[in-house]
Amino acid sequence: MKIKKEIIPFQKKIYLSSPTMHGPELEYIKIAYETNWMSTVGENINEVEKAVCQKTGCKYAVALSSGTAAIHMAVKLAGVKPGEKVFCSDMTFDATVNPVVYEGGEPIFIDTEYDTWNMDPVALEKAFELYPDVKTVVIAHLYGTPGKIDELQEICSRHGAVIIEDAAESLGATYKGKQTGTFGTYNCISFNGNKIITGSSGGMLLTDDKEAAEKVRKWSTQSRENAPWYQHEELGYNYRMSNVIAGIVRGQFPYLEEHIAQKKAIYERYKEGFRNLPVTMNPYDKENSEPNFWLSCLLIEPEAMCRQVRSEQEAIYISEPGKSCPTEILETLAKYNAEGRPIWKPMHMQPIYRMNGFVTRDGNGRGRSNAYIDEATAADVGTDIFGRGLCLPSDNKMTLEQVDKICEIIKGCFE
Repeated sequence: MKIKKEIIPFQKKIYLSSPTMHGPELEYIKIAYETNWMSTVGENINEVEKAVCQKTGCKYAVALSSGTAAIHMAVKLAGVKPGEKVFCSDMTFDATVNPVVYEGGEPIFIDTEYDTWNMDPVALEKAFELYPDVKTVVIAHLYGTPGKIDELQEICSRHGAVIIEDAAESLGATYKGKQTGTFGTYNCISFNGNKIITGSSGGMLLTDDKEAAEKVRKWSTQSRENAPWYQHEELGYNYRMSNVIAGIVRGQFPYLEEHIAQKKAIYERYKEGFRNLPVTMNPYDKENSEPNFWLSCLLIEPEAMCRQVRSEQEAIYISEPGKSCPTEILETLAKYNAEGRPIWKPMHMQPIYRMNGFVTRDGNGRGRSNAYIDEATAADVGTDIFGRGLCLPSDNKMTLEQVDKICEIIKGCFE
């Protein structure tokens, strides 16, 4: 049994990433209440859409009920038809992918690269060789870190494919000085409760295409026609953001840069605190990009991994001196009243998508039909990062002293 230093558990739980409220949110909710605009129209919605356009540089923003709704509308705009294959980031939350299936499409997953933990351009090029008819690519920026956008855009352009950019986690992040959420034909952001700024829920579709924005406004309000009565000529959805939710987002928006600065300070503190451990932080392209540092993550060096095996819902490990694994670290953090998470389990490993196509830079990836995955034998980048990585407590209300304490707890796992 490993001997750990005497560390007192946190009196108040340290969360992965919880909402940080400032006060103006209540004032804008009050405006919705006092004006009685409590539904899906009102001043808050108009102002938030305007603020997002000004921040990102996109021409049109449509406020919706969630980031997932925004991706669904983007997939519909892209014209994805039943049975049509769509390339998707493999290492992401399934909200990136599910909307493709809503429209009857078939996700084909593209493996990850180590430099940014995002879609691998080499694997994407290989995917077009295998599936030359694909015309839609859904690209996510994991944990607020931009992917290799120039390379991905060039490949998609050459193959005549539309990019849907999932910037749900990366609001405020930039690539070559340009905000994420503006690189695709259709782009999506999220205001979920754990995001860099929040509305408790909500999201937006961003585009420079006026006609596309107008279509989404119509589709998201049940496709109601401009008639004196309820007239419907195509399928619609109840996807518009409420004026109350928009009030929370409106109050949060001025604090976006402050939240990013706080998250970056946490990331840098972890990086310094882990300097003598056999681990690295989630990487980014320092020359071309500036993440929003939404979540700080840790990746254990292969030689410092103790044996870990995961089933679909459980994990076991064998403790070894000088070594550790994500399961041991997460269990230890929980004992000290701190919340961490495993890295997003890649889509090609998910039971619901295990039979879908999966492409690595070497070609067709192998399906994962077995229930138990031994990450020590990982054959692709996504499985490897999932096996060796974890999301650290990244709440922007954390003090640097609390970050230092997390570092000490994790150091104890390697003793």
